[in-house]
Amino acid sequence: MATHESHYTLPLPEFDRPVKLLIVVAPYYKDIADNMVAGARAVATACGAEVDLVEVPGALEVPTAIAMADRQANYDGYVALGCVIRGETTHYDTVCNDSSRALSLLGLQGACIGNGILTVENRPQAEVRADPAGQNKGGGAAAAALHLIALSRKWAGQTKGIGFRA
Repeated sequence: MATHESHYTLPLPEFDRPVKLLIVVAPYYKDIADNMVAGARAVATACGAEVDLVEVPGALEVPTAIAMADRQANYDGYVALGCVIRGETTHYDTVCNDSSRALSLLGLQGACIGNGILTVENRPQAEVRADPAGQNKGGGAAAAALHLIALSRKWAGQTKGIGFRA
């Protein structure tokens, strides 16, 4: 069971021009995914962000969809949502590790991504984490994406120069 330890949460960023987010969700566990989407939408709305939603078959397809959108569409950031519950085989480890690694690599290439793919041992853990009135991990993923967008905009156009002094 999840502990009730308190932690600090950054205040949501404010934007001077519109933000467009894409939520990419793998609705394998539909009720859990729906709760996470609700949490993400609420946080995005609180920041005035416009949200589009696409569904993909599973957690492994979430990074691929984000990569495609980052190349071919016009979004400021992305919210990756899904749930992987440990089963009887090592497939759990593959899905958790590969989806997380792919999202991290996309982020290192400049995509503003909030990773809300739950990796849990059992359904009750997922339910608590997905609940917008509980741990609200969908909302947390949206907040992470929004914070990265704010940083990206802050640093846009700044250069370090090419090593020569004026």
